[in-house]
Amino acid sequence: MALPLRTVAVSLAVLIAVKALGWRWMARWGATTDEIRAELPGDDLVEGADLTSTRAVAVYARASEVWPWIAQLGQGRGGFYSYDALENLVGCDIHSAQEIVPAWQDVVVGAEVRLAPEVAMTVASVDPGRSLVLRGGIPLGRSAPFDMTWAFVLREEPDGTTRLISRERYGYLRWWAPLVVVPASAVSFVMSRRMLHGIAERAEIAARAVPAAA
Repeated sequence: MALPLRTVAVSLAVLIAVKALGWRWMARWGATTDEIRAELPGDDLVEGADLTSTRAVAVYARASEVWPWIAQLGQGRGGFYSYDALENLVGCDIHSAQEIVPAWQDVVVGAEVRLAPEVAMTVASVDPGRSLVLRGGIPLGRSAPFDMTWAFVLREEPDGTTRLISRERYGYLRWWAPLVVVPASAVSFVMSRRMLHGIAERAEIAARAVPAAA
């Protein structure tokens, strides 16, 4: 698949702008040095990744209280807890859940997690309560120009809080893959940052409600 010259020019401009605006900060938002350097589930699936981002947020709830929100990720399920209106402008049909739905809690290897009605990633590995790894490039034409993993990892701290870590790893399969991946990753930063906060907010609200309901 050849990219139109105009598309290449626009992509190059966006790529340069992203680099100038601080890709390093966007790729490491919220993550500690140890989290950035750590080997996480799914890292082995895209060896020698050309681009990696590791982002994280502290959640004032236990891992067991955060996991259900991750388990139900996906279009047609719990959504992505981000900016639904923006996602729906491009036809994603996302409706982020405000509650845990038991029917969406069963996550198995090989299952699809849709990003949009016609676009899905595959569950590559799952360790309930600890990690979920999705894999799959976004097709452009007949195939995807890159391989990708998207991991969600929970690390519970001794004080009962949880570190929620999101890692994306991209392996380029075409010379022009960076023209697609880098601009898309800038958008991903905006959406992922909101998603991490969205998961944290929901888990914290649910955790605070438990004593009151007892």
